[in-house]
Amino acid sequence: MKTKLLKSITGCFLFVCALASLIATMTLGTPATARAAAGGGRVCSVGMLKGLYLWTFDGYQNFGGSFVPKAVMQGLRFNGDGTTFNPFGTVNIGGTVIIDATGGVGTYTIAADCTGTLSITGAPTFNIYVGPGAQKVWTLETSPNPAGLGVSVGTAVRVPE
Repeated sequence: MKTKLLKSITGCFLFVCALASLIATMTLGTPATARAAAGGGRVCSVGMLKGLYLWTFDGYQNFGGSFVPKAVMQGLRFNGDGTTFNPFGTVNIGGTVIIDATGGVGTYTIAADCTGTLSITGAPTFNIYVGPGAQKVWTLETSPNPAGLGVSVGTAVRVPE
């Protein structure tokens, strides 16, 4: 009887220990799992964007009181310090090339969660998201001024140098 009772107590004790270990493992592992799922463990900064990107975007622009299609293709050099330079570029609004974007300058910010802003002097501003390895940057136009009310989405892809 004592042996049977001892085996039962030992079994219960081992079960409780295993259960406690499982709960502790799950509790301690949850924040790391949540962090990994939320951002893949990446921490972004202004310095991660450095080099030449080919930036294309399209949308609509308020041109003379009517919304007309626009398309943009330009080089966008991120300098790694929160500033940009456009070595080449063209803006087409309504089928007419209206702006040679060569020589434009701007600024950008990047938060730890890889979101940020991009402002080109004399042009609209954008919300941005930096992809893994800073190989791609997604853009969404957010400011109607100073270039006029418009909407656009685009992607900047790193160009090997």
